[in-house]
Amino acid sequence: MPIFLLILIATLALAQPPAMSVVEKKSGMLAFYSADGKRLNATKVGQFPHEQIFSPDHKTIYVTDNGLLWMTDPGDGTNTISIIDVASQKRTGVIDLGKYHRPHGMALDPKTNRLIVTVENPNGLVLIDLNTRKIVRMYDVQGNNPHMAIFGPKAEWAYVSNTNSGAVAAIHLASAKVKLIPTGKRPQGAVMTRDGRTIYVTNIDSKTISRIDTVKNEVTGEIQTSGGPARIAFTPDEKTLVYNLQNEEGCAFADVATMKEVGSVKIPGKPLSLSLSREGTKAYLGLQDSDKIAIVSVPSRKLAKVITSPPKSGPDTILELP
Repeated sequence: MPIFLLILIATLALAQPPAMSVVEKKSGMLAFYSADGKRLNATKVGQFPHEQIFSPDHKTIYVTDNGLLWMTDPGDGTNTISIIDVASQKRTGVIDLGKYHRPHGMALDPKTNRLIVTVENPNGLVLIDLNTRKIVRMYDVQGNNPHMAIFGPKAEWAYVSNTNSGAVAAIHLASAKVKLIPTGKRPQGAVMTRDGRTIYVTNIDSKTISRIDTVKNEVTGEIQTSGGPARIAFTPDEKTLVYNLQNEEGCAFADVATMKEVGSVKIPGKPLSLSLSREGTKAYLGLQDSDKIAIVSVPSRKLAKVITSPPKSGPDTILELP
């Protein structure tokens, strides 16, 4: 093959746009992959990063630098959130959390550009102003191992899964008033309906999903699942819940109307994470201990693609890039 064609092919390969960002927990990297599964680039973040979230304009990614591989591991952990510029695929700064260590789950209010972050040492929820990159307030979650968090309707409340307490803390952000909502064993991920009236929370050890009424802040129903659900998302029509089965090698689906699990997909490893593509047709799952990324077709409920990441990289959370 002529040398100019080889150069052209190499140039085109290098010019591939990234399609997804992947937290590689074990190697402490945020990596960028193409749509066909090529690892294009990576930037170093903090030790044992866990979750990632976009800024409202999707130009920046925030990554929690937890400092420990598992939430059950003892230790102080670290106290930063890495800031990554999507265009350059580089870490451009950090948010210093000071005395608050082991940051984990995040949610962002686009109207105020404020971020809520769970911290596991000490147990709590931190509110951060992203304009100043400063902590505004720390909230008592009245429980142990706060893991994931979401904003409630109009971002007036925050809902935090106190994993080792078997409850969700509903926190009124203006007053700091807390109502504990018993759910199941080891609550983790959550998703809210667009009207803000209902939240679904996974309970990994109970193998259930709790339905919470955000007006009463009470559980109003429960879905039995086939495995330990941990992360959860809605299809765009909000008729189906999609969730990973962290203790199994699977991804599953539940019908919202009947409150029943209606299907599952076998995947090659135990998934720690799940996120959906913008159009809701693909589910991305990080298989940390298998060093793989699984992509599941939501409409057909079949495994569509498996991507292999570098050995001991430990892929976890995944975001589809714009």
